Amino acid sequence: MGEKITCILPYSNKEELKPTIEAFQAEKATNIIVVAKEAVEVEGAKVVVTEGGLDATQTWKTLLGEISGEFVVVYTKAMALNIGMNALERMARCCNDAGAGMVYADYYEQKEGKLSAHPVIEYQEGSLRDDFNFGSLLLYKANALKTAVEAMDADYKHAALYDIRLRVSQKNELMHLPELLYTEVEMDTRQSGEKMFDYVDPRNRDRQIEMEVACTAHLKAVGAYLKPEFTKIEFTESDFPVEASVIIPVRNREKTIGDAIESVLKQKTDFAFNLIIVDNHSSDKTSEIIRSFNDERLIHIIPERDDLGIGGCWNAAVADARCGKFAIQLDSDDLYIDETVIERVVKAFYEQNCAMVVGSYQMVNFKLEEIPPGLIDHKEWTPENGRNNALRINGLGAPRAFYTPVLRDVKVPNTSYGEDYALGLNISRNFQIGRIYDPLYLCRRWDDNSDASLDINKMNAHNFYKDKIRTMEFKARQQLVSRK
Repeated sequence: MGEKITCILPYSNKEELKPTIEAFQAEKATNIIVVAKEAVEVEGAKVVVTEGGLDATQTWKTLLGEISGEFVVVYTKAMALNIGMNALERMARCCNDAGAGMVYADYYEQKEGKLSAHPVIEYQEGSLRDDFNFGSLLLYKANALKTAVEAMDADYKHAALYDIRLRVSQKNELMHLPELLYTEVEMDTRQSGEKMFDYVDPRNRDRQIEMEVACTAHLKAVGAYLKPEFTKIEFTESDFPVEASVIIPVRNREKTIGDAIESVLKQKTDFAFNLIIVDNHSSDKTSEIIRSFNDERLIHIIPERDDLGIGGCWNAAVADARCGKFAIQLDSDDLYIDETVIERVVKAFYEQNCAMVVGSYQMVNFKLEEIPPGLIDHKEWTPENGRNNALRINGLGAPRAFYTPVLRDVKVPNTSYGEDYALGLNISRNFQIGRIYDPLYLCRRWDDNSDASLDINKMNAHNFYKDKIRTMEFKARQQLVSRK
């Protein structure tokens, strides 16, 4: 193995580097390269000086001349790495046996002094999000990596590793090896509910722009890119009892449902609207609270079925004859920000000629005090490329609203996670999605939120499902492009 592997890792400090380099040496890797921003001496490794780190194009163009052997191992973290016995040899052998372009593995995670298994998920064609967790140790087939770097034509500061991975995946499998082969230190100890909004943090905007460039180039290369050409909507269907319906699926939200209802019923519009609540067999006081509102605009539905997720509740509401021309979302935890929301959303449909409108929201705690990251406005969306970039990001935003005839045709997946994202991707395939960048509701984060704190298995299940959604949409778009 010694003559076959180049190992590449970032410079941190000599104390952190020493055990990592010794671990690579123990695996009989002889070509060890440390990437640093200035000249330093590192025992047991060659130092390559570049201004950027592993995420920069310049770094990888410089490294091309330093890579030797059949495989390239990239370690992406600065913390000390503990490699399992024969781990690199195992990854290399599997890479050869499967004819893969890259291999990644499960690992142990050391977090706050505790060691636990951290499984990762299978890579799919639709695994286009730039934060896909491969772990920190990646083994590439050298020729596949070199070909990807040579083809890289953008001067990235943040997206080089992402671009390499996408380019390698175009002609090679990225193979998951479900074996615990190393231990890494987890530096981001936030809960899942705190991490999920990183991609819309304005501080990360430069990085996100680069990621969108790389993803768009990939979609063009594989025939899944959609030009900014959209089906026009006439809004001529008029067989609706009201102009708009607010839809609230709910189950056991006695603490919040009353506030949500009040925020809808106080809306002021120059057209008729109603509120459809699909009460999914609540066992607390939720149903009682709903019935306490004496307002003819409130429609309380308790489904006969007991197998409905949030998506199924939406389908039940939209299929109801009392549903309006536009169906507008409000979660049972949340509140509209003022009395103009419904009117502004309906106005956006006509002005932007879209089948779906997505607004913005303010993150608050249960006391309605603003909490980080504050306003979630998804300003990364552009009318020209939003539906392509939507395959990369983790969501389209909220609140969401739909032209009911389109929603009745497409229908919502009967799940309670990712159903809104699947719907947005499907609709954006043919129709324009409108945007409102001012906050329309207050999103209350509290311990009972479904995504506030997820264990690794639940996170993996959510991420795998969203990647499956992306894969199905990715293939649908390839078919659409091939027919044109």
